[in-house]
Amino acid sequence: MAASTGAGAGDPDDMATNNMMQVEFEGIVRRQLEMLGEDPDRDGLQKTPSRVAKSMAWLTRGYDLDARHVIGDALFEENHENMVMVRDIEMYSMCEHHMLPFFGKVHVAYIPNGKIVGLSKLPRVVEVFARRLQVQERLGEQIANAIDEVLQPKGVGVVIEAVHLCMMMRGVEKQSSRTITSSLRGLFKDDSKTRSEFLRLAYGASSSF
Repeated sequence: MAASTGAGAGDPDDMATNNMMQVEFEGIVRRQLEMLGEDPDRDGLQKTPSRVAKSMAWLTRGYDLDARHVIGDALFEENHENMVMVRDIEMYSMCEHHMLPFFGKVHVAYIPNGKIVGLSKLPRVVEVFARRLQVQERLGEQIANAIDEVLQPKGVGVVIEAVHLCMMMRGVEKQSSRTITSSLRGLFKDDSKTRSEFLRLAYGASSSF
């Protein structure tokens, strides 16, 4: 259940639909608590269905976001021809297989082709796709594709380093494992020197989190 955050978010029909979805979602959470052997009417759980419904709407709000919209008019004509990189972008997402969180850092870079984008917009593009049910591999591809489509740069590179609670809290229960994925476009994929420079900077940024 994603909260409506688009242009029509204030429309009475949209608000009524969201309220109906909220009530339905709360009923589902209440039933889950009962199936777990809990009493949803006890003091500590009475407001849990409402809290969970609102939390999931927030955590999956990316479904109502669009990369072109969040970038908006923050594109500027500029003849800069060297790599632009924003490192250590905090990322929080939800694994679509178990609906458990995975989180970490995203490193994004591009080589301009006559246009640059406001630096704050790159983390916002990450948010568009992270705030959905995801797999890490697809997340990197979606971020790279969006930047490539909007900016049309000479190259795009995205590296994600994350820990997955589905591997830490259940299953193999490996606490120190991290997953690293890369998505490359243009010169980052075709030119070995550009690729090496980007990966060196990205992997060199691997800090504790």
